[in-house]
Amino acid sequence: MRVAMLSVHTSPLAGLGGKEAGGMNVYVRELSRELGRRGVAVDIFTRSQSLDSERITPVTRNVTLITLPAGPESPYDKNLILDHADAFVDGIITYADEQRVSYDIIHSHYFVSGVIGLALRDRLGIPLVHMFHTLGAMKNIVARSDEERETGQRIAHEGDIMRNADAIVAATTIDLSQMIWHYDANPEHIRVIPCGVDLQRFQPSDMADARKQLSLPAQPTPLALLVGRIEPLKGIDALIAAVAQLRARVPSLAMLEAVIVGGASDDQPHGWNTEQKRLDALRHSLGVANAIRFVGARPQSQLSLFHAACDAVTMPSHYESFGMAALEALASGRPVIATNAGGPATIITHGVDGLLTAPDDAAQLAENLTLILTNAHYAHQLGVAGRARAERYGWSNIGCDILDVYRSLIRTATVHHACAS
Repeated sequence: MRVAMLSVHTSPLAGLGGKEAGGMNVYVRELSRELGRRGVAVDIFTRSQSLDSERITPVTRNVTLITLPAGPESPYDKNLILDHADAFVDGIITYADEQRVSYDIIHSHYFVSGVIGLALRDRLGIPLVHMFHTLGAMKNIVARSDEERETGQRIAHEGDIMRNADAIVAATTIDLSQMIWHYDANPEHIRVIPCGVDLQRFQPSDMADARKQLSLPAQPTPLALLVGRIEPLKGIDALIAAVAQLRARVPSLAMLEAVIVGGASDDQPHGWNTEQKRLDALRHSLGVANAIRFVGARPQSQLSLFHAACDAVTMPSHYESFGMAALEALASGRPVIATNAGGPATIITHGVDGLLTAPDDAAQLAENLTLILTNAHYAHQLGVAGRARAERYGWSNIGCDILDVYRSLIRTATVHHACAS
């Protein structure tokens, strides 16, 4: 079996925490690796963002990253990429001809890739599987400004993909419900398959050693972690406010600090986006500038160290379709406080293997942090239960479920082709 994996607007090898790099990048890379391990050939197609980009990059066994020009070979507004969709599709066809390969199935990720996937499906006559990762309609519900709102064009494209893809993968039952409610999607074409986690990379490890390697304050300084892009959707302002509240009101947490992985670091203010500048002003206004550490975007290979180094991991987002960062924290055996808006509520059982918090509620986040940071026994219990929960989500299980979808569609397509003949 050979899969054309489409991750058009962002490369699965991009560093995490940047403008367009997050959980989807990890998902595409790790799923492709798992499929490759099972003997499936996976060609990942992404748009060139640099004239220096390698055209063909071997990733792991049976997995290759192919970078194709489509529009300017530089970072580019994702909403404009579709102006060059035909060029991207032509590039895939040309590559397949040059390499003398043929594809059995297309798997696209995010709405940009979905539109291109539909066009490629029509050219190749093979099934299309699509995963959205986030939904424009949901992002608009939680948007606080016009800048955060997604375009009507995106939402229209998402509806078209839901109507015409051969199968849709939803990460959770909540994701499925949102597709039905906001897009009138047909549930018969949707399979609920969660995202996965690398259980070898993310596992419990020594806190003192991790802090030393990362040059973070030694114990007993309490540290709370947040991993994610620096954007309003992530609710980082709630974490900053919660830290300020706890340092002022709880004597044992007077030295509490937050470590934020994503965006640009404190010593690179020239790289801060509008949201990071706003958050910087907030931490200064609340008197906690020295307690909020922006350490910048980091490769996933370092994230397990950050999880090990911190006493609690937070995800106070306004919306998460799944919440891979929360799952990675669970696998690391660290107590997690995650938003109850979206995917994390399907992973975490409140009070059993983690805690859930309402979005945009710094007081509740502070209360949950207090429960963990002032009760080592309870924190340990949550961590142990969280690891046990995460073990259900190993990539081996996820890859098996995705392969089932592929095989079912290929069988159906073969039967239809035979009948048509």
